[in-house]
This record gives sequence, C-alpha cells and structure tokens, in this order.
Amino acid sequence: MSADLQLIDQQRQTTASRRGWFVAVAALLLAALNLRIAVTTVGPLLSEIRSGTGMSGTVAGLVASVPVICFAAVGLVAPRLAHRFGPDRVVLGGLILLTAGAAGRPFGGTATFLALSVVAMAGIAVVNVLLPMVVKERFGDRVGPMTGVYSLALNLGATVGAASSVPLTGVLGGDWRLGLASWALVAAVALPPWLVLAKDRPGYEDATARDSRVRVGRHPVAWALAAYFGLQSTSAYVIIGWLPQIYRDAGLPAETAGLLFAVTSLLSVPLPLLLSVLTTRWRTQSGIAAVIALFGIAGYLGLWASPAAAPWVWAVLLGVANCAFPLVLTMIALRGRTPATVVRLSAFAQSVGYVLAIPGPILIGVLHDHTGGWRIPMAFMAALYVPQIIAGIIAGRDRQV
Repeated sequence: MSADLQLIDQQRQTTASRRGWFVAVAALLLAALNLRIAVTTVGPLLSEIRSGTGMSGTVAGLVASVPVICFAAVGLVAPRLAHRFGPDRVVLGGLILLTAGAAGRPFGGTATFLALSVVAMAGIAVVNVLLPMVVKERFGDRVGPMTGVYSLALNLGATVGAASSVPLTGVLGGDWRLGLASWALVAAVALPPWLVLAKDRPGYEDATARDSRVRVGRHPVAWALAAYFGLQSTSAYVIIGWLPQIYRDAGLPAETAGLLFAVTSLLSVPLPLLLSVLTTRWRTQSGIAAVIALFGIAGYLGLWASPAAAPWVWAVLLGVANCAFPLVLTMIALRGRTPATVVRLSAFAQSVGYVLAIPGPILIGVLHDHTGGWRIPMAFMAALYVPQIIAGIIAGRDRQV
C-alpha cells in the first residue's frame, strides 16, 4: 500500500512539474508579446499624436528615444531588484507599470504623454533585462530554442501592434487616444501567469552569491555585446519611431505606411526560429551578425534613394536587419556561464547599449528638421552599420564570461 501511495505522490509531483512548466512558458510568451506593443503602436499614429499634443519633430524624436532612455537607466537596477525580491516578482511589477502607463498616457498633453510613456517603458525595461535570465534558469537546456520562441512572441506583438494601430483607431471612431490606450488590455492579460510564478522564488540568490566576484564590465566580450546591442537598438528605434512617417512623407497613405512598418516586424516572427537553430548548431555567430547588417545597409540606402520607389522591398530588408535583436539576446544567454552571470551580462549589455542608442532617434528628428528631408538621416543610418558589423563579429566569437 505504501508503494502505491508513493507512486501516486510521484505522479502528482510529475503533474505539478508539467503544470509549472506550461505556466512558465505561457508567462514568458505573454510577457514577450508586450515588450514592443507600447512602442510600435505610436509610430503609425505619430501625426495624430503630434497634432493632438502639439509636439515638434525634435520632441517626437525624444518620444522615440524614451524607450532606450528608460532601458538604459532602469536596466541597471533590475539585477538588484531581482536579487532582493526574486526575478518573477520584479517581472510582475514591470508588467503592472507597463499596463498603467500604456492605459493613461494618451489622456493629456505632451508632458503627460512623455511622463506615462516613461512609466510604461520603465516596466518594459526590467522585463527586458530579466527575461534572458529567466530563460537560462527555467529552460537551461533549451536556451537557443526558447530565446527564439520568446523573440517570435515579441516580434509578433510588435507586428500586430504596428499593423492594427490605425485600423483599431478607426473602429473606435477615429479617436487615437482610445486606440492607443486599448493596447493596455494586452498587457493586463500577461499578469495572471506571473502572479502564479511570483509565489515561487528559484535559487537566484544562491547563484548570485556564487558569482559575486564576476565583474562582467572587465570582459571584452561584454563590451562587444553592449556595442552591438546599442547599434542594433539605434536602428530598431529609428525604424519604430520614424519609418511610418518617412513613408507618409513620401506620399503613401497612413494605413499603407502602417502595414509597411508592420512588415519589418512580421519578418522578425519566423526568422528568430531559424536563428535559434543556427546558433545552437554553430559555435560562433559572427557571420550571422555580419550578414544581418548588410540587409540593414541595403534597406536604408533604398530609403535614401526613394522611399516610394520600392517601399515593400525596403521594408523587407529592414525587417531582416531587425533580427539583430533576437540574435544579440541569444548571444547574451550563450556568453554567460550561469543564470546569475547571464542576468548581469544582460543588464550590462542592455544598459550600456541603450545609452549608446539614446541619441539616434533624436538626432534623426533634428537632421530631418534642419534639412527638410530624409536623405541625410538615412545615409547616416546606413553608415552606422559598419561599426555594428565589427561589434557583431567580436561579440559572436565562442567565448564565455
């Protein structure tokens, strides 16, 4: 009889373990789904937002830089918060901030929009930094595939947000404020599974104590990852903040511009899965980083020549270039020996990288205001891919911190 009870107990433990695994996967995917929606839904409505709040081009560039500013500032705090409260609880808190900020920012003037955008992006920042650590800790034997899956969810959210922002506003009577605020509901859906995970606190503190002597800032690979992260972020947030406006200024309708912008995210849905397979099979990712950058150069040079000449081609090229983001996330997870090192490496690479990326969207807005066109800004963005190739080659080498 005792043997039967023991078997039943083992079966219950197995069932609970499987249930916990599925909850963790659901939590990871729902969190990732929301990491870009609050950002990509702004670009297609930028003209309406500027009209409704009185923003200048330079201030609109600042709005595009708010995510990178928050990611740089808040990202450094995330490891300490995770050490004190547990990573799952901190991710939950970040999602709550995202929900509140996204719901409230459209209902006010420029100052309100900026302030609550900061709240929403601060929430995203801590989630951004901690998800690679969560993957390393909960899915240690499947880092590549799980990073690819959550990158897929991230880009799926970005794509849906970009493509649906204008049509959703139309459904809601043309009120851009309601259209933008409604995306907070998607963030709210991500809260329940993290409430479940927040009751559990894996052994992050012990791992942190064991790795307390690791100083990632002293390792060249950490700086290479930070440089690569910053340069790809500059391109990504210029695309997010300005690409729909570039197409609209070229004479394309707002909905078409939104769809073209969505293409850049749509291509980042299946490609991360391919990248996850390649990064698992190949010990180095240097070649992948270089090839991705070449697509970005071609895309920006196309916009420099004529945005309306082959808009779908330029969007496809830039969509492939955006795959630098899931690539660098995978490289961060692979370069750290332990979950604790990964979260420190993630915080360092993202925070330093986002500091490097802060001027990009603002500078593009300033250049556009002063030149009255997009040729000089696009030439500048194409040139930035040269140092990105160099950083990617160094960061992609088979080394660990």
